[in-house]
This record gives sequence, C-alpha cells and structure tokens, in this order.
Amino acid sequence: MTVANRSLSGPISIWNDHSDMMMSRDTGWIQTVAENGQEAFDLTLHAFRVAEDRRVLLPVIVNLDGFTLSHVIEPVEILDQKEVDGYLPPYQPQMRLDPDKPVSMGPVGMPEVYTEAKKAQDEAIKGAKSVIIEAWQEFGDLFGRYYKPVETYRTDGAETLLVTMGSLSETAMTAVDQMRTHGKNAGLVRIRLFRPFPFEEFLTAVEGAKQIAVMDRALGLNGAGGPLATEIKAALYDKPERPYIWNYVAGLAGRDVTVENFVEMVDGVEAAAADGLRAGYTMINVRE
Repeated sequence: MTVANRSLSGPISIWNDHSDMMMSRDTGWIQTVAENGQEAFDLTLHAFRVAEDRRVLLPVIVNLDGFTLSHVIEPVEILDQKEVDGYLPPYQPQMRLDPDKPVSMGPVGMPEVYTEAKKAQDEAIKGAKSVIIEAWQEFGDLFGRYYKPVETYRTDGAETLLVTMGSLSETAMTAVDQMRTHGKNAGLVRIRLFRPFPFEEFLTAVEGAKQIAVMDRALGLNGAGGPLATEIKAALYDKPERPYIWNYVAGLAGRDVTVENFVEMVDGVEAAAADGLRAGYTMINVRE
C-alpha cells in the first residue's frame, strides 16, 4: 500500500504530516518512508519484492508525504518492464482460492490462540528485516540506487544530529550544509525503515553525538511529544553513554518548515543540554 500521508481529524485537514503513518504504526505492516518522487517509485518496487517473499509474506506500506510528493511534479527515472521483471520474480501465491475447497481466513482469535498469533506476527516482522536489507542491496546492484534502514548525511565529527523522516529531510540537508559552512558540527540522520524499527542501525548512526534534535511531524497527544522521539528514546534508554535528546514537533498539516527552523532546532537542543534542562519537546512555528 502506498500511503500519501495526510493530517488526521480533528479538525479536518487534507494537508501533510505523519499522523497517517503513526495511526497505523503498530498494526503489523512493514513501513518504509520516501523522501522524494524517485524514492516513492523505487520503494514501491521494493515493497512488492519484500511482501511477496516466502520468508516474509507480510504487507508493506510505502509512506510518502501527501501533497509535498503526491501533488508535485519532479523528474523521476521510470524503469521499463524488462528491468522490473529482472528485480521482481513472478508472483507465486501461497494458496489459491478454490470454491470447491473453501477456507476461512481471519476468523475470530479466541483467548486460547490470540497471544500465540501475535507472537508469531512479532517474530515474522523481526525476521523480515534481513530480507528488507537484502532486497535493497539487490535493487542497488541492479539500478545503482542503494537504500538502507538508516541513512546519514555529514555525520562525521558531528556533535549535534538532526533526526528526520520524509521529504523535509532534504531541507534539513541544506540546513546542515549551511551550519557546516559556519563552523557548526551538525549532521543528519534519516529514518528510511520505520517498521520494524532499525534499532541497531540507528545506534550506530548516532554513536559519538552529544545532542540529538528529533523532528516529529505528528503529535502523540500523550504529553510526551512526538512518536518518533519516543522510539528513539527507547532505543537509547539502556545505553550508559547516550546523547541528550530534545524533540521538535513541526510541519503539522503542511505548515512550512524552513532551513532556519532546522538551525533553530540545533541551536535549541545545544542550549537545553548546556542548561541541563530535563529532556522535553517544543512545537515549532506555533502562533501564540
């Protein structure tokens, strides 16, 4: 399923943020996140490759930012059918529907079986991670565009890292370039795989950082900020040497997030860390 992420009611809104994907994050779907139109195309092919693999057989969501990507024109390299066929093997269904041999799928899960069913689902999505990475490697070998669960930009020697998902990551890259030009050691970590969450790859990506500014495009409405920051705090919880984290919630319902806003996030997390503030969250561009 390709999900053009929109804001959720209420109030009603059809513009972009990540509340769509956060609403479905724990339903058992594998989830990837595109940054631009090319990635939306590539990740869709990857989704079929993973979902139909007999080692997986789980549904996959390709998340792209509504309007920002779904309604904007940009150059995209479209692979021809022969190239696609070379990457996607012919689909072999695990079972065929036959009216002479009826089956029941998705019947009620009684207490005697439900826990075991969820355990099997949990093991399946964890086991899918190696296939996800394998399929990305194969895609890169064929077409020259490589993807990873977590991707970094100018993180070497960076003391402060931004963490993002989706199309605003490209704006964040521009902000990192600007900050590096002015002598600030900032870098960017981009989450490509959201479910299963890439804990190991994320910990490697942020190793050595002193501060992390996590930008969420959804508000958890639980008093703790955004859902992505919650995941990241959990990933770092038992690490004795963990960076200071501040969460920024921005871009709700398509409100602009600028290069200057990303610079503000980096300055803000560094100031909060220096002041010894208890880690928290801030909503960016809120009119008082």
